[in-house]
This record gives sequence, C-alpha cells and structure tokens, in this order.
Amino acid sequence: MNAMVRKIETAANVCIIVVAIVLCVAAVRYFRTKASVSQAPTPGIAAGTKINLPNEDWARNRQTLLLALSTQCKYCSASAEFYQRLVNSASSNTKLVAVLPQSPEESQQYLAGLKLTIRDIQQVLPPSLGVRATPTLILVDSAGTVTNSWVGKLPPDKEEEGLSYLR
Repeated sequence: MNAMVRKIETAANVCIIVVAIVLCVAAVRYFRTKASVSQAPTPGIAAGTKINLPNEDWARNRQTLLLALSTQCKYCSASAEFYQRLVNSASSNTKLVAVLPQSPEESQQYLAGLKLTIRDIQQVLPPSLGVRATPTLILVDSAGTVTNSWVGKLPPDKEEEGLSYLR
C-alpha cells in the first residue's frame, strides 16, 4: 500500500511539473507575440501610390504635404509644435493641406487651437487616402504620387527628415 501511494504521489508531482512547464511556455509565447505586435509601427503609405483627393490640382504645386489629422487624436495635438515648424518651414513650392474627418468648421477651430495656419482644409475620411492612423503626413509630387509619408508622433530625427523635404 505504501509503495502504491508513493507511485501515485510521484505521478501527480510529475504531472504538476509538466503542466507548469506547458503553462510557462504558453505565457512566454503569448507575451512575446503581444509585445512584438504592439511595438510594430503602423506602416505609412507606400511611395509611388497615387492619391485621389477631389478638389486638388496637384500640378499647381511642385509638391503638396497632406496633414491627415483628427480632432480626436491625442498624438495630433501632442505634435502641434512640430506642425507649427512645418508650416513655418514650407517653401513657396510646397502647398499644405489639412485633411480631417470632421467638418471644415470644426477642423478650422481645432487647427486654430493648435496655432496652425493652414488655408486649405478638407473634410476627408482617412481610409479614402489609405491612411490607417492619425497623424499621418503624406508628401505628394505634382503628379499626385506619394513620395514619402510619416505616421504617428515622430521622434526628433524623423521630424528633421520631414522638415528637410519642405526646404
């Protein structure tokens, strides 16, 4: 009887150890996958993509910078200082267009609150431009083709990269 109790106890201990190992491996896989997904940046719009924006004549300017923003976007508001520098750095060859899903009146108030003076404001749903997240900056050439794009609140080196395209 003692031998049988020991065998059952040993078997139970082995089962507990195996289950603990399986749970640990599953937990590591889950958290590693979750971390890598959350750290992956949202991709921008691929260079070479044609942008269809009604009411916009791309050929009138050497390049156009679309600022895809939203009044509901905390990163848009947090990037206001950078957008002010963009507006001030844009050469006469670059047109700035703010595209927001909100009405032009609401968008104008929002931009004024951020101290941004952008004359051309259009009500556009971001997915219609291929925008998956706001803020997104899209640099478009005179043919309406994307030459570069930046997504999210940019680190200083990416801000400088964006500014260099406007000078």
